[in-house]
Amino acid sequence: MNKELTKAEEQVMQAIWKVGQGFANEIVAAVESDVAYNTVLTTVRILEQKGFVSHETFARSNRYYALVSREEYMQQQLKGFAQRFFGSSPRELVSFLVDRKEVSLADLEALTKALEKGDR
Repeated sequence: MNKELTKAEEQVMQAIWKVGQGFANEIVAAVESDVAYNTVLTTVRILEQKGFVSHETFARSNRYYALVSREEYMQQQLKGFAQRFFGSSPRELVSFLVDRKEVSLADLEALTKALEKGDR
């Protein structure tokens, strides 16, 4: 999977990831902003076409669920970002964040310890 979501699609995916699986009204309720019911359903259908979402039908209602996990999507997006801006170099990415004071020495030390232990 190497597809990007639009901002609106990502917003609806966040809601689907949050509910796990749900009917349209549950997904609409989980969307973080005031988006119309029909807009959410249209976006869900687009996400199905893109291969991010599928559904099961119960009577006349569909229960939607993600085919792509949040973690899979984040990993793909981060990898693409790192490739485009940092030549796929984690060192360059971290260096960029350190230079702009987005990551502190304490953060780096904690990450180093976690890596040494094999933790996250």
